[in-house]
Amino acid sequence: MTLAAENITLGYGDRVIVDGLSVDIEPGLITTVIGPNGCGKSTLLRSLGRLLRPKSGRVLLDGKAISTMKTKDIARIVGMLPQTPVAPEGLTVADLVARGRHPHQSWLRQWSADDETEVAAALEQTGIADLAGRTLDELSGGQRQRAWISMALAQGTDILLLDEPTTYLDLAHSLEVLDLVDRLHDDLGRTVVMVLHDLNLAIRYSDRLVVMHAGRIVAQGRPADIIDAELLREVFGLRAEVLEDPVSGRPMIVPIGSRHVHESLATDMPVDAGV
Repeated sequence: MTLAAENITLGYGDRVIVDGLSVDIEPGLITTVIGPNGCGKSTLLRSLGRLLRPKSGRVLLDGKAISTMKTKDIARIVGMLPQTPVAPEGLTVADLVARGRHPHQSWLRQWSADDETEVAAALEQTGIADLAGRTLDELSGGQRQRAWISMALAQGTDILLLDEPTTYLDLAHSLEVLDLVDRLHDDLGRTVVMVLHDLNLAIRYSDRLVVMHAGRIVAQGRPADIIDAELLREVFGLRAEVLEDPVSGRPMIVPIGSRHVHESLATDMPVDAGV
């Protein structure tokens, strides 16, 4: 399944956030959208999942305008996990994951043994089968994210859209969730599109990056091909060294601030004016 945006303009009310953007999501890869706050990353992801209708242009799913498709048909192909998903109080993990099967239900086709099998498989794949009877309120942040990802998996979609799946998680739990996403991508061949704020995690876990600034795409490609000091300065206003990550072999960003900087890097820095 292919997913693409074709010359889309997005916004809320009279405010335009994304203007004339086009992007092709390559099937079978993990693509991560990065950029400074307010540049339109989550807005773009919402439009790809048909949660936000473009003011102009169109989103295409396998060459067909997503706006013309039935909601249930889309939900069988595209699974969307928003940044701060909300569930009813007291909902158990099993009940949450079972909701992922709703797109496959109809008045002719009610809950079946196949649905039960898909829910059990999703829980096993994310390593939380032993938590099925517990409520979401009882879980740690990492466990809760696994539960939401399990629900998306239970949909049986070819494409997963994840908006900041590591929000509010510490580094250890962030790695746990992204390792899970990476394994699911490898084992199941899912196409994954994520929005991440942590640039080094985005570089490590992505096959492809899409870099946004002020509602437009300014660079896209393999992390090793596009991440450099000039891009970081232009897009994020960040002065940094780009080194080789000793763990992954990919680029690693080392930010340079105005304090605690080695003398060899501090010589060409501007003097603090207001401190």
